[in-house]
Amino acid sequence: MMTKTETERDPRWQGVLARDLACDGAFVYAVRTSGVYCRPSCPSRKAKPQNVSFFDTPDQAEAAGFRACLRCNPRGQSSAQANAAIVAEACRIIERAEEVPRLDDLAGKVGMSPHHFHRQFKAITGLTPRAYAAAHRAGRLRAELPEAASVTDAIYAAGFNASSRFYEQSPQMLGMAPSAYRQGGRDADIRFAVGQCSLGAILVAQSGRGICAISLGDDPDALVRALQDRFPQARLTGDDADFAALVAQVVGFVEAPGIGLDLPLDIRGTAFQTRVWQALRDIPPGRTASYAEIARRIGAPRATRAVAGACAANHIAVAIPCHRVVRTDGGLSGYRWGVPRKRALLEKEAQA
Repeated sequence: MMTKTETERDPRWQGVLARDLACDGAFVYAVRTSGVYCRPSCPSRKAKPQNVSFFDTPDQAEAAGFRACLRCNPRGQSSAQANAAIVAEACRIIERAEEVPRLDDLAGKVGMSPHHFHRQFKAITGLTPRAYAAAHRAGRLRAELPEAASVTDAIYAAGFNASSRFYEQSPQMLGMAPSAYRQGGRDADIRFAVGQCSLGAILVAQSGRGICAISLGDDPDALVRALQDRFPQARLTGDDADFAALVAQVVGFVEAPGIGLDLPLDIRGTAFQTRVWQALRDIPPGRTASYAEIARRIGAPRATRAVAGACAANHIAVAIPCHRVVRTDGGLSGYRWGVPRKRALLEKEAQA
């Protein structure tokens, strides 16, 4: 049996104190006074460290004479894992459905009450079931529009049963008319401006719906060309004195993250990307999360690579803070605008 000092110095003890879901499966801990062993995330009352022993596997704990906790079920799925699996199944149901399922019907199919299901779904994905369905349909529409023979064909291929229902929602889905989106932003108005900050050049662009790009780089002209490539047929308006004030607001946030940045965003992504980006926005300044943690938070624990892909697809720097996502060991991995800028942003936030 470890002494109290040894237990508290063991890094696993911090996982137990934090009830860290990321530690589940890595080890179990046993409590001598109760004769029970638990997973690190067990919600039971915390044990005294001098009564705790650590084991790599449940088999080792049982060989030492301890029995499994009935509350956290260390030999099976935790309640969090079970809920994540249920929500993942609900996502698949939504994605396969011709019509957006009613909340009561969806909850019934996964065996939960509507209220509990709604709460768990939002906690795990960051979206309500209806918002998830809308994001998934929007993703399908964006994929169909450039390839379909007509806008109407794309509307029905994306799962809309009536074009009137689609046109009611198209401004929120695309930020512009569907025909304009299909033609690379034709007739869409996008205002932009380029400024300078401590990280180099910064470009901010805004559609009729909200901020659609915040880009960082060394070459201002390259940032403008990249925006033109995204929306080759849009009307891009630069050198707007009024819009320059918005750029100054973004620059101010880069230099002093503590002031916050509350801007409407024109987020265009798949349902999965939307879930990831919402999870990123929930990471507070000065904190980081690993790609694996984000995958668990959105109910897709095996989708670490897909989370990294969603971060790489983000076009809105700092406002969607993909710079706050790091490797499991805390190391800095790739960043669309360069790892040195990622490091600088994190250092500024830590100081703030």
